Amino acid sequence: MAPKLILMFTQNDVTVANAIEAFEEIKDLPVDFFGFKEIGLPPEKMKLLNDKIHTAGFQSFIEVVEYDEDKILEPAKMAVDMGFDYLMGTVYYPSIWKIIDKKINYFPFCGKIYERPSILDGTIEEIAADAKRIEAAGANGFDLLAYRYIKPEKVNELIAAVRNAVKVPIVSAGSINSFARLQETIDQGVWGFTIGGAFFEKKFVPNGSYRDNVAAVLAKLGKKV
Repeated sequence: MAPKLILMFTQNDVTVANAIEAFEEIKDLPVDFFGFKEIGLPPEKMKLLNDKIHTAGFQSFIEVVEYDEDKILEPAKMAVDMGFDYLMGTVYYPSIWKIIDKKINYFPFCGKIYERPSILDGTIEEIAADAKRIEAAGANGFDLLAYRYIKPEKVNELIAAVRNAVKVPIVSAGSINSFARLQETIDQGVWGFTIGGAFFEKKFVPNGSYRDNVAAVLAKLGKKV
């Protein structure tokens, strides 16, 4: 089964200013999920875009790129208050559960994360062990920054190790920006993956439109466009 596409209206880990217009351009296509980051749009536009996603019949993701506990709790509360279906990202802290209260699916990072755009560090064994620990604490899935890993030659090994360590869904997030990486992602057997900036940068159909680039990836996933 092909992995699920979580289309992110983001570039360089920030929501693009024209995210609402981009959604309107492609909302009729068979995308699995839509999402965006916690920064880049004012709150009223974030709420408007999330409402539009739901009205069109889709579920929504918000990805929070924060690593310190005191900077995570506020955007997590915002995610719940605005009615997102999934909170993705953040370093895991037990305090998150008081805010989420089972009202939203939580897919945190695993491994050592830093910088923005994010970088994934640590050994494969450490990352897999971290995922297992966080799954036991109640995580619904994982935001795995596979193609942001400091050892790019070991991406396949990394994903296999995390898949073997946990039973919850894994989302390969970030830097899937070519058909070669897309095929690798399909072959890796992850539950889902994100693409954001690569659509705006026209990495799949260089001479095509934004819509053409989204449609090309959907066609690769075997969807009718």
